[in-house]
Amino acid sequence: MSLGPDFRKLWTASTISNLGDGARVTALPLLVATVTRDPALVSGVVLATRLPWLLFALVGGAIADRMNRRRLMAGMQAIRCGLMTVLTIAVLGDASSLPLVYTIAFLLGVAEVLFDISAVSILPAIVERDRLEKANGRLLGAEIAANEFVGGPLGALLFASARSLPFGLSAFAFGAAGLLITRVGGSFEPDSTSSAGTVWRDIREGLSWLLQHRLIRTLAMMVGVMNMMWTASYSILVLFALERLGVGEVGFGLLIVPVALGSVIGSLLADRIARPLGTAPTLLMSVVVMGLAQFGIGLTTSVAAFVALSFVIGVVNMTWNVITVSLRQSIIPDHLLGRINSVYRLLAWGTMPIGAALGGFLASTFGLTSPYFVGGVVGVALAIAALPVINTRSLERARAEAPL
Repeated sequence: MSLGPDFRKLWTASTISNLGDGARVTALPLLVATVTRDPALVSGVVLATRLPWLLFALVGGAIADRMNRRRLMAGMQAIRCGLMTVLTIAVLGDASSLPLVYTIAFLLGVAEVLFDISAVSILPAIVERDRLEKANGRLLGAEIAANEFVGGPLGALLFASARSLPFGLSAFAFGAAGLLITRVGGSFEPDSTSSAGTVWRDIREGLSWLLQHRLIRTLAMMVGVMNMMWTASYSILVLFALERLGVGEVGFGLLIVPVALGSVIGSLLADRIARPLGTAPTLLMSVVVMGLAQFGIGLTTSVAAFVALSFVIGVVNMTWNVITVSLRQSIIPDHLLGRINSVYRLLAWGTMPIGAALGGFLASTFGLTSPYFVGGVVGVALAIAALPVINTRSLERARAEAPL
């Protein structure tokens, strides 16, 4: 069964946008690494990008429930296009100072907050609820393929050729994706109850719903810890690659490929993996395997071992994402989707700047491998702690109680 022409437009816009975003994500730490090899300063660009999730996620969710989500997404793409154009000009003019890079990274993060919350919330208006897992799998698979499998290596290759090129590519991609989003058909006006009252009342309503829902609350807390530890590792990955694995700038970009490849496979197979194992066992297995693989990376200096373990992380991480996103979309009432997704993202992504700072601290104090070791131990402990909540009975009860 086809997911429809409007989904195809959204999918295409997402793919184009993530191609440019992947180039930007790879090129920014490389740009900082040309100025300094201090782990704390290198991790600072990740901190600046993720900090808006901690500061603005709740307000972003209220805005997404009050505005036309399609229009909001297109507007954020226009802002991202403008920011990357500014950075491209600065790099061309050899004026890309660390304060400028951090500032642009922060503003990109603000636009990302509003765009991503709206993107997650818009899908149930385009696709039937019984098709959400397939649609999410296709979207997340394309996101990873474009962002990391193609965009990441392409950004590193372009950066090695001319430092301004990956940022120019990002500017073009964001602009093109924004135009395409405006062509997605459908009604995306907010529910009348979403615009009644104050923004702060809306925030309290979404926060209260999530905090009272034990399953969604637990998933949000789990992914928050997982993202914190993954960001701790990722924030110093450029140094890990250059100094411990001994690869160059282009090699650093290629190291992102196995995670991306695993993520694409995970996105396509998530529903098939979960069907025989069960949703709850699949979620817990994903967390354990991710932790063990992260610990293994800390043990190795082999590029081949890094590639294999990264591939495994990609498969299980995307399996987790597809299942949990689909759970949220099928359980949360539509008029609360933006707000509750924003609270979820606050708990899930608001820990990323903490992880970036933690990664820089651990690497500076205990060595480049320490974030991987700590992340591995925390991952396994997290799965054990979640056993009383993440089980088949609790998932079935949550689905049964969800509004139709």
